[in-house]
Amino acid sequence: EAVIELLELEPHRHTPAGLLPYGLQKRLELGRALAMEPHLLLLDEISEGLAPVIVNKLAEMIRTLKAKGYTIVMVEQNFRFAAPLADRFYVMEHGAIVESFAASELRAKEATLHELLGV
Repeated sequence: EAVIELLELEPHRHTPAGLLPYGLQKRLELGRALAMEPHLLLLDEISEGLAPVIVNKLAEMIRTLKAKGYTIVMVEQNFRFAAPLADRFYVMEHGAIVESFAASELRAKEATLHELLGV
């Protein structure tokens, strides 16, 4: 019940998953993972293919989960979505970590990130 409330899925409780819009399906996937009470939550490209309003909603949910003490590892190409949520950054290139730094160092790493990611 707490997960349904957290992810605001109550209005869709009796809707078959396959009939939900894509953004709600993503929230349902997250809910299924949270229902298992994990110690670590791995989010892989969670913003992919979603409308900006849904991406913003997911960001709010991730902030809430962090505040509740969840450990979250997020793999994400959408840097603008992920950056405000991160405590630590790892940049990969061709499968290898080429840069690693804390969120507090983000401003100092802007030139490097622009070079690596084009952001």
